[in-house]
Formats: sequence, structure tokens, C-alpha cells
Amino acid sequence: MRWIVFDYGNVLSLPQPESEVDEMVRAAGADPAAFRAGYWKHRLDFDRAALTTEEYWSAVLGRSVDAGEAARLNAMDVASWSHPDEGVVALLGELLAGGSGVGLLSNAPASQADGLEALPWVAAIPHRVFSGRIGLVKPDRAIYDHLARELGADPADVVFVDDRQVNVAGAREAGMTGVPFTTAGTLRADLTSLSNL
Repeated sequence: MRWIVFDYGNVLSLPQPESEVDEMVRAAGADPAAFRAGYWKHRLDFDRAALTTEEYWSAVLGRSVDAGEAARLNAMDVASWSHPDEGVVALLGELLAGGSGVGLLSNAPASQADGLEALPWVAAIPHRVFSGRIGLVKPDRAIYDHLARELGADPADVVFVDDRQVNVAGAREAGMTGVPFTTAGTLRADLTSLSNL
């Protein structure tokens, strides 16, 4: 059985709207440039569960953040990543309806995974692996090996779709077929081409 596994951010979802990042900046009373720099500087540690939600937002803001503020910022952050790429979600629905094996592999902290799984197009995916729940992140080889075990699949039977070339390369190194994502239309053509091999 061939499996199609999707990344989440910038594949199933649209990029974060700048307006919603600005709302987080205002809510935190932060300097916009410092907020954006801190958000990404500490993100991979948050994704691999090396930081708690409070520790992550404290690191982003350079000050102590309590549980209540961290929860509010986390909810705003989840919301900013909750805008679907309708073309990809439509393709996902077709794959599911056709009985294809479908999965999700995302670098996302556990606290955000909980929020994302409330989204109907995420909940519909039967196999979901979030980095923050297992302490592993892309592009480390171990997370792709974990994914294959989760699916009960030979890596050669897994097609992995991601917008970041380094993550696509990681999947290929693990024996999977890595497909770089650009647009829903291009992805549809790529998957059609693979199904004809």
C-alpha cells in the first residue's frame, strides 16, 4: 500500500497571516522585530518538546510569562495556523474518499497539536504524528523512521510532502519518496505522475 503523508504548516494550511502575528505582538506588548526573531529562534526546541509552553513564550518575549498568558498566546498562534489551503484540503479529501493511505507529519508542539486536531481537515487524517508528542523533529532521521513504524509501512511505500527542502531531503534519506510542495495544482500533478509509475 502506498501512503501519502502531508506536512501541516504551509501545505495543508496557508502561511500565518501577518495581521495575526501583529495581533500576537500587540497582545504581548512586544517589539515586532524582536517577537518575530524570538518566535523562530526558539521554535524547533518548542517543537521537539525541549521547552514547555510557558518556557517557549518566555524565551520569545525575553521575560517571564505565566500559564495564563502562555495559553492566550498559544491559542492565538494555533488560530494563525488554522487557515486551510483549500486546494490541498480538497485533494486530501479525494485521497481519503478513494481509500488511499493518508498521514500527517508535522513539527508542532504538543499544546498546538491539540488545537490543530480540532480542525475538521486534520481530524479526518487517520494517522497523525506531531513532533512535540514524541520529542523528535524533522529533518532528523528518527522521526521518519517513527512515521514508518506508525504506519506499519515500508519507507519505500511512503510519499512525503513538505514545503521545506531540508525536510523533503530528510524523507528521501530515510528511504521515502520526498515531494517538495509549491502549490496545490503542482502537488496534484506530482501525485498523479507518481501513481502512474
